[in-house]
This record gives sequence, C-alpha cells and structure tokens, in this order.
Amino acid sequence: MHDIEPFYMWRDEYTSEEDRHSPFYGVEYSEFHFSNKIYNYVIHPQWDNFGSSTLFCKILFADYDTHFAVIELIGEWNDAVHNDIMELRKGLIDSLLHAGIHKFLLIGENVLNFHASDDLYYEEWNEEIKDVGGWIVALNFRQHLLLEMRSAGIDNYVFFGEKYNDFLWRKILPAHLMDAVEDLMLKRLG
Repeated sequence: MHDIEPFYMWRDEYTSEEDRHSPFYGVEYSEFHFSNKIYNYVIHPQWDNFGSSTLFCKILFADYDTHFAVIELIGEWNDAVHNDIMELRKGLIDSLLHAGIHKFLLIGENVLNFHASDDLYYEEWNEEIKDVGGWIVALNFRQHLLLEMRSAGIDNYVFFGEKYNDFLWRKILPAHLMDAVEDLMLKRLG
C-alpha cells in the first residue's frame, strides 16, 4: 500500500496544504518518511489523516465558488468499530461545509472494505446540504462495498451505483468532472 499515491495531476489547480479552508492547511509532506499506517501496512506519506485509524484521505480539489470538492480515500471504511463517518465529518467534512462546500465527490477506488453501522451521520450530512442543492456522490467504489452500503440504507443519502462506477475521472480537469457529475445528478433528480 505504500506505493499508492493520491492522484496528483491536479496540483496546479489545487493543493489542500495551501487552502486556508482545508483542515490540512500548512501541512508539510515528506516523500521519504512513512509514518501513517493502516493496520500493519504503511501508506504513502501524501495521504492525510483526519482522525480515523483505518481510513485516510486527500482533498484533490475544492472550489468555493461552485461549492464543489473532490476527496480521494484509501483504506478500510469502518463505521461499525471505528465510526469512520463521524471521524470524516469532524476531521474533514465539517470544515468544508463551514467554508461553503455542499457538493462532495468521494472517490473510493482505494477503499478495500466497508463495515456499516447506522446511517445517522449520513442522514445528518445529507440534511445539511440538500436545501442548498448539495449532494454526496461515491465514485468508483468496489461492488462489494456498494452492496454493504446499500444494505445499510446509505443509498438514501449518498448517490452511487452503475452510473458512478468505472468513471474515467483522471483524464479530465476538475471543472469538467464537476460538470459531468452535475449532469448525472440532474438526470437522476430530474
């Protein structure tokens, strides 16, 4: 897992360590000092710790004018034991909400497992953003994770499924990704 880096091709557009609204503002990253671990596996030092011991993130892009953020995740999303959704809310999402973000794109290609608990944090997050046209989309999550999320009722608050998988997001700029996801959301909601 140590060689899986967060996507870095948009760094000319945005870096979370230079964003005053980001909880990772001012963080200095090492390319050589591997200190973060998921269980016994070290991960690349570019991933950010928001408080979970099994799930890490990277804000790849945030645009406060369009209220849109792209967040890449790695690890195991464990609400049952670690309450990772609470940690995600406290350590990352709440600061972005406070700064005006209400459209969240979560990229889950590197999330290996999901263990559900209840859906209260998801419901609360959805309630906070839906009146301002916000949404939460899970992009490119593995099929077995989506089944677990669906069985826990998370699909009532987070959009995911066929339309949002196998999405070639790395080949386009963040603004084009936002437009493509907005089009999917308009079709779904319209």
